[in-house]
Amino acid sequence: MDGFKKFLLQGNLVQLAVAVVIGAVFANLITAFTEGFITPLIGIFGGIPTFSDLYFEINGSRFLYGAFVDALISFLLTAAILYFFVVMPVGKLLERFQKAEEASTRSCPFCLTGIDKKAIKCPSCTSEVQAETV
Repeated sequence: MDGFKKFLLQGNLVQLAVAVVIGAVFANLITAFTEGFITPLIGIFGGIPTFSDLYFEINGSRFLYGAFVDALISFLLTAAILYFFVVMPVGKLLERFQKAEEASTRSCPFCLTGIDKKAIKCPSCTSEVQAETV
């Protein structure tokens, strides 16, 4: 029983559970945004297309390709929204943080590890280095 408790409270498992829950909530948020704002915008340009009723038959078997087309359009819209409203802005933000961090660090001349400009000793190889004036 003790091992099971350790397994359940392990950092990676808890982080994974939190990520799954946040991912599900985030998916609902993106779906609501798509249905509430993007789909009506598409509707302005000639109605909201729906393909779910489209199918073809071969020997009495029905192939519902319209449902696939609807799912594909939904996927493409969701991917575009995620990219333009989440991935790009977060990427720009991370780029800014990285530039700020790079401005306050330099490379150790001995091991090439990034160290603070004010450091007088490398934390990786423990070599003495000259502090830079900032």
